[in-house]
Amino acid sequence: MIVTAASVVGVSLVALGMVLTPGPNMMYLSSRSISQGRRAGLVSLAGVAVGFGCYLVAAAAGLTAILVAVPVAFTVIKLLGAAYLAYLAWQVFSGKMATFETRQLPRDASRRLFLMGLVTNLLNPKIALMYMALIPQFVDPDRGPVWVQALILGGVQIAVALSVNLLIVVGSAALAGFLRARPKWMRVQRWVTGTLLGAFAVKMASSRSAG
Repeated sequence: MIVTAASVVGVSLVALGMVLTPGPNMMYLSSRSISQGRRAGLVSLAGVAVGFGCYLVAAAAGLTAILVAVPVAFTVIKLLGAAYLAYLAWQVFSGKMATFETRQLPRDASRRLFLMGLVTNLLNPKIALMYMALIPQFVDPDRGPVWVQALILGGVQIAVALSVNLLIVVGSAALAGFLRARPKWMRVQRWVTGTLLGAFAVKMASSRSAG
């Protein structure tokens, strides 16, 4: 077997811990599922999945190493990600988007939902760095082609992430009814979510270059 069971379990556990940590993907998927329905959440999730696929192909080809080898590339993606998080924070504070918002938001077309899910995932340098830092730890050159091992282990990470995100899409839609009768919860959630997004944006923008 080209990858060991221990490697698969290790990647799965790390991936599970990361996907359960609140972040842009979780917030975007839950807000869209609640405001526009389960189908919108699934279309958005498809965009997120393609984003993971892009990073997986890049990692297998060794391209994500550029983010460390070339500080300028890392800085550009880092600042784009920080700006996007800041934009999401403004959307939340202004009431245009919230993680568990129950009121009807403007209905976006499927193409826009897909692209927003893709952009949410791509503009997060943590994902690229995760592939660069996580996958190599479980790759053994003596067991076969490194790129094949990277594809397999990256596929495991994607399967875990998409499974949890799928539960978020389905669960968020069901949660709308519970929160509709509790408007105070929505105000608290809006400020908590907006503050967290703003903090993530500041932290990302001020983090040191990987180089």
